[in-house]
Amino acid sequence: MIAGLKKALGQDGGQDLDCSLHFSDAPSWEALEAMVNARQQELGWQPPDLETGPTNPLALRRTFNQPGEPEVKLYRDSAAWCPYCERVWLQLEEKRIPYTIEKINMRCYGDKPPEYTRKVPSGLLPALEVDGQLWTESAEIMSLLEERFPEHKPLLPPAGSREAARADLLLRLERRLYSDWLPWLCQGWDNAGKRARFEGTMDAVDAELARGGGPYFMGAELSLVECVFAPMLERIAASIPYYKGLLVRGTGRWPNVDRWFDAMETRETYLGLKSDFYTHVQDLPPQLGGCVSIPEAAEVAAAIDGTDGRSWHLPLPPLTRTSLEPHAPGEDPPVDTLRAAARLVGNHAAVTRFAARGCGRPGRRLVSAPLADPTAEPGEAYLPAVDAALRHVAHALLVGAEAKQRGADALSAGGKGSGSGFVAEPAAAALAYMRDRVGVPRDLPLPAARQLRAHCNFAIDVLGA
Repeated sequence: MIAGLKKALGQDGGQDLDCSLHFSDAPSWEALEAMVNARQQELGWQPPDLETGPTNPLALRRTFNQPGEPEVKLYRDSAAWCPYCERVWLQLEEKRIPYTIEKINMRCYGDKPPEYTRKVPSGLLPALEVDGQLWTESAEIMSLLEERFPEHKPLLPPAGSREAARADLLLRLERRLYSDWLPWLCQGWDNAGKRARFEGTMDAVDAELARGGGPYFMGAELSLVECVFAPMLERIAASIPYYKGLLVRGTGRWPNVDRWFDAMETRETYLGLKSDFYTHVQDLPPQLGGCVSIPEAAEVAAAIDGTDGRSWHLPLPPLTRTSLEPHAPGEDPPVDTLRAAARLVGNHAAVTRFAARGCGRPGRRLVSAPLADPTAEPGEAYLPAVDAALRHVAHALLVGAEAKQRGADALSAGGKGSGSGFVAEPAAAALAYMRDRVGVPRDLPLPAARQLRAHCNFAIDVLGA
């Protein structure tokens, strides 16, 4: 790896890779791009094809290698927060129906574009255009897609069959689960009673998964029931540990739910659109009007938020089926750090200005999402320092924190040196601002996102040394 990086930087083959860099002497973005390219060749990894490859939140057009222009247009939320958008998104990906995407922000993230509200005065998401008509209710959209595209992997059994009746029962169970999750999450009274009702409904969900034979609700094959349940179970698995201190997944309390998650995480469709615990516990309160924590959840919440001093710091513990946040496929740290670096390097100009909001001015008009500040202004005077700090984060992702640590003392001195023109505190504030706003899957999949967050903390720690 080091030889490839030396070549990418144009260094003599006999030199050691110098990681003793001052913040003012960070590798240029051009050098970092060359390092990314060299690392991609070394690992045999390339960014996925957004049009025909695995499910990816960055895609705006999906053809699945099918000829002709897509007949379907999906309007979904920009941040990948909306559970009802996720239902339709997963259905389209599983059925492999060609479609295009237009991303519209949720109201808790700022104003919706007027061209969308002219089409959909309510601003509801998702919306779907097909055959010149616009549909806005997720249940109606999903029924329409099953009826309109039967040749694309039917996800519901034939109408009138015993299996169709079972699917209908399961869809009603999902609504019951929602009704027993929401009051416990959002209300602070009768905690014991609400917990008992929630656990009873989760018992029923686990029993139905067992009754169907698993790993999916209808048996061995994924159905439309998964598309409906996935956003709900995903948000439950994140929010109940964080706000109520009850681990939902990975403890054996609901073994068939565990098996269902493991099966879902073998599917590139679900992996491409699933979020992480941190993103969900931040995006749920503005959508639901607030969530209520209990003291017993404080330790879990600190680990999910990365404020426990461990969970967002290097070295990262591996993600497994028994982690606080279980992750069935595991990780590939060399690829995960490369993915994070490639995303940062490839979008560095926009990321620098975004991160510099952390040392700039808050927005003139705040919105309800705590991590959204659409009218914030970057700290223009500190842009060179923020740019340099981000280049060092990218460099650490590419060469490894241990190699970077060899130059940490010089790195810190460079950050504080009066001759460098670098101001440490604003740069650290910018890195923290960006770190806290890395969204999954919007920006990166979970394994790469946690690497980026941890490497930001590495640089923040150096700056504060």
